[in-house]
Amino acid sequence: MAASPFYSGIGKVTEIQKYMKRLYAPSDFYQLLSDMVLNLKDMREAAKAGRIDKEFSERIMMAVTEVNGCRYCSYFHTQAALKAGMQKSEIDQILEGEFKDAPREEIAALYFAQHYADSGGKPNLDAVQCMRDSYGNAMTKNILAYIRAIMIGNAWGNMFDALRVRFKGNPSGETTLMDELSVVFGIFWMMPVLFIKKYLRI
Repeated sequence: MAASPFYSGIGKVTEIQKYMKRLYAPSDFYQLLSDMVLNLKDMREAAKAGRIDKEFSERIMMAVTEVNGCRYCSYFHTQAALKAGMQKSEIDQILEGEFKDAPREEIAALYFAQHYADSGGKPNLDAVQCMRDSYGNAMTKNILAYIRAIMIGNAWGNMFDALRVRFKGNPSGETTLMDELSVVFGIFWMMPVLFIKKYLRI
């Protein structure tokens, strides 16, 4: 089993690896959830402030999804981006990791979103500071809020796929049944625990 923060997918290509690039271990999924819950006010602020429009938010989430490879999030956010008015050619580019048609002022954020996902939710501090220098503290928090949200969706969706194909008789070879069950169903106890810890400041 590969080292934290995610299983690499290196080796024989299985059915599961056709759909995804990253399978996060339960402990790392818990950490991603914790980061989101601890910064929940940033998510509310991002939704209310209006600094990030619908197209920008979809670009951010598709940039993260391209790295993690969640097919469910890819489908959902492709549809959302089309409804927001984005061109299919640009959507295809982003889902291939390219930003040629993205607005110039958003490109740094999109590359940072890729870096955040590639680091397993542990971005380089210099990269975070570069974001603050480029966008300011408030905008950077808003961008991070969208990144954290889609990271959860990607990680959960990929592990759900791992569990799904296991029951079809084709396990990933990188995760155990317990890993998959811990993420897919563990979210329902992880979230209450994290909210309790947040509000009690444990």
